[in-house]
Amino acid sequence: MKNKRPTRSFISVGQIAGWLLLFAVAIFFFNKPGVKEAVLDYSDFKQKVAAAEVSDLTVAPGVISGLYKNDQGQFVPFKTVRMEDPGLVQEMSAAKVKYKAEADKSWIGNILFNILWIVLLIGLWWFIFIRPQRSDGKSAMNFARSKAKMQDPSKQTVTFKDVAGCEEAKEELEDVIKFLKNPKKFQKLGGKLPKGVLLYGAPGTGKTLLAKAVAGEAGVAFFSASASEFVEMFVGVGAARVRDLFDQAKKNSPAIIFIDELDAVGRRRFAGIGGGHDEREQTLNQLLIELDGFESKQGIILMASTNRPDVLDPALIRPGRFDRHISVPAPDLKGREEILKVHAKKVKLAPEVDLKTVAKGTPGFVGADLANVVNEAAILAARADKEAVEVSDMDEAIERVIAGPQKKSRIISKHEQQVIAAHEVGHTVVARLTNHSDPVHKVTIIPRGQALGYTLQLPLEDKFLTSKSELLDKLCILLAGRAAEEIVFGEITSGASDDLNKTMSYARKMVVELGMSEKLGPIALPNGDNGEVFLGRDLSRHTTYSEELARTIDEEILNLIKSSYARAKEIITSHRAAFDKLVATLLEKEVVEAAEIDVILGLAPAAQEETAAPQPTEQEPLEQEPKAPKAIPPEAKQADLFE
Repeated sequence: MKNKRPTRSFISVGQIAGWLLLFAVAIFFFNKPGVKEAVLDYSDFKQKVAAAEVSDLTVAPGVISGLYKNDQGQFVPFKTVRMEDPGLVQEMSAAKVKYKAEADKSWIGNILFNILWIVLLIGLWWFIFIRPQRSDGKSAMNFARSKAKMQDPSKQTVTFKDVAGCEEAKEELEDVIKFLKNPKKFQKLGGKLPKGVLLYGAPGTGKTLLAKAVAGEAGVAFFSASASEFVEMFVGVGAARVRDLFDQAKKNSPAIIFIDELDAVGRRRFAGIGGGHDEREQTLNQLLIELDGFESKQGIILMASTNRPDVLDPALIRPGRFDRHISVPAPDLKGREEILKVHAKKVKLAPEVDLKTVAKGTPGFVGADLANVVNEAAILAARADKEAVEVSDMDEAIERVIAGPQKKSRIISKHEQQVIAAHEVGHTVVARLTNHSDPVHKVTIIPRGQALGYTLQLPLEDKFLTSKSELLDKLCILLAGRAAEEIVFGEITSGASDDLNKTMSYARKMVVELGMSEKLGPIALPNGDNGEVFLGRDLSRHTTYSEELARTIDEEILNLIKSSYARAKEIITSHRAAFDKLVATLLEKEVVEAAEIDVILGLAPAAQEETAAPQPTEQEPLEQEPKAPKAIPPEAKQADLFE
């Protein structure tokens, strides 16, 4: 027999606010502010009448009111209780006092007058509380109700056919679908489905879409909510909303509860600087209780997504709660092609557009990026009044997603154009003449976004490991722009600021994290500069090695940077004639493709493999880094977009 949890009744902040509003309205109508009346004894009133010191009298059945002259000689309001005095009218007439008589109100009139105010108050109550509750459920009475949206199973159109590029994640979720469709198949063998499924990965990889597809495939009720919707400034509201969400799911089981951005409420407890007993932690505690409170046989599955699984509370992701963790990574070449096919279904493509070729040029792009590429290409084609999306539109869309739109209206002086051209050609020449760098696809000095120019490199294949030789070449390429400025103009500019930042980052990782220092050897040291600080956990970190070792680390980093800079200058100097010719060509054409670069440098074209997956990996704007392809783990990235 099921034990029903007792219903918890409490007065919410919304109810209190409603009662205060009604009380204020009642006070406004029944206690209207006015001038305070003096109360006279009837004998004093008779004396005032005889002395003609009253005026504007109103004689009612129970009270007499009007104005009387006080000791200062001013007429002020007064009232007095009327006595049985048949001679009062003659006395007022003799004193020539103005008066009027007021008829007696019947008891029926008084009752109707009072009922009118009661009706008004009831109408106001209905307008504030009942009407919103019937319309959209967002009244003050529902302040503690969950804001999760329930989708009707019959109206769910998203299935696994709409999800591409994450086949492994889809296979993991097949168990969830099979359980919801046929729970007895698992129960007869004693198996239990995980209560919680955590989807984690970079932004835009399709975690929310996967959850919707699971609900569409299973044909069950789907409750979706953002974790931030649970947290309010009032303590207890978030916990109440969690309880209400699970209650709704139990009433509509089998069902899927999906919580987006779980880290908004699921962060580690007692991680703040102050006390840990706050609204967010109460919400998390209630979520933990609810996960323990329902059984898998109830047909409820909790799914959640996050970009930061590392900051979640261990009690939340332990076995028995979120005990199945599914990674949703950036898609590979085949996955990118499938994603492009999904998004290109409603777009009219020209026959020469090959989505596989587009996929080769977009490694590192997640599903949201690829959807943006297709949409941007369609917009560009429509802007040019084309009948279909062409290859040029796709190429421009990719560059817009990477680096932003072209800044055709930006006016750059001739000298600055020469500096920019020399800077970019420096990157290009060194990248093309080093042995372990990715082939150069193009170089341009056309401004895009915040970039004044960039060099685009396309790798021959997707890479997941990086050698020391590749990193040394990368340092050399990064510093080549600054080296070219110094060689050509004898001075340096601020254009290489981001190049220097990236150089420092790569060199430090080589020495501290990857064990690529000859002097230090194969060791990995804790790195305090981890980019993001998580209060309460990261602030307590401190360096665990000596000052002498820190000095050695700094020396090794400087040696790497200085040797790479000297190597870049040597390469440019030894090929100065080809360098100058390429600079002149770039100033003339503004864009130089790979084939022409190879001709100018006197090199054979870089070998291209049929299965190669070119990736825009090196882009060196002189101001600020353009938008880079997302979702590549730091350990798997081979090169980034240079600023």
